[in-house]
Amino acid sequence: MALLITLAVITLLVATTVELNRQARATISSSAAVRDRHRLVEMVVSGVNAAMAMLVDDKKNTTADSMQEDWADPEKINSMLAAIPFEDGKLEVKISDERSRIQVNALVKFPEGNQFNENQRQLWERLLRMAFLAYEHPDETDPVNTVINSLKDWLDAGDDDAITGLSGAESDYYRDLDPPISIRNGPLTHIKELLQVKGITPELFYGTDELPGLLGYLTVDGMTDQGGNFTFDGKININTAEIPVLMALLPEENQDLGLAISEFRLAKTSDTFNHDLSGSNWYKQVPGAGDIDLDSSLITNQSDLFRIEAAASLNGVGLATTVIVHRETESETGRIHCRVLSWEQT
Repeated sequence: MALLITLAVITLLVATTVELNRQARATISSSAAVRDRHRLVEMVVSGVNAAMAMLVDDKKNTTADSMQEDWADPEKINSMLAAIPFEDGKLEVKISDERSRIQVNALVKFPEGNQFNENQRQLWERLLRMAFLAYEHPDETDPVNTVINSLKDWLDAGDDDAITGLSGAESDYYRDLDPPISIRNGPLTHIKELLQVKGITPELFYGTDELPGLLGYLTVDGMTDQGGNFTFDGKININTAEIPVLMALLPEENQDLGLAISEFRLAKTSDTFNHDLSGSNWYKQVPGAGDIDLDSSLITNQSDLFRIEAAASLNGVGLATTVIVHRETESETGRIHCRVLSWEQT
């Protein structure tokens, strides 16, 4: 009997010890995960703040914004990050000009919000024609106008069943979907909302393994104040726009010059850039572009709207965030700072 009791006590003690050990290890692991998570957040925030400091410093020294500047140079960004003392982990930061993208909301005139901006409509036509050349749409005879008209109906303030053209879509169309969708009838607030618009497929939006989608070339940001009313001027920074956007800005017969314009901006001799991009018509110096006149209402060479992408990794765990900032100068003090418009963790 004494032996049985002794064995029972030993078994109980062993089971208790094992359970306590398991709980202790779980607590330690959980604490380590919380610690690493906290450190990752600190790393990402540090990266974003460092990027904003770089943008503020850039504003003090230059007027035009281009791919020739420090904020657009991965090596310069890495040198800046090297000054941030993190013992462990890795931090990566990328800065891009949000005005290098096409403003989706500029397709419609705001604040009226019921008519096309004609120059923006033509810009979209050129962009979508290039995009749809790569895809077959047997069920859609006019995919370009389907997207443009449906997007206009999604953005405009009217919802009186007077759809745009023959291929637009108002509330009735979206109510009949499964599941039904509520139409915006106003400016988009998130770029992925485009996936709800008639004619914009995941293939067109995200792209495929072989072809890029529209996502990387569009933005919903860029709202400006116009006499107390909001609007979207739709101007694209020709100094930073990527090749597909440059091609959409060009007349269709000259779209092959998009690559030449992009290369012209970055041409260097040793460590010095060959061309000054501070003027408004520098693109005319590109061979073959001398007779081209880009729509002045569509282009600029300045920007105060930027996207900061920061990604941190530590002990096999990662954290990434995308921040849109607006660079501003205070009228009274002249102080330059970056105001955060959105902060999205991915």
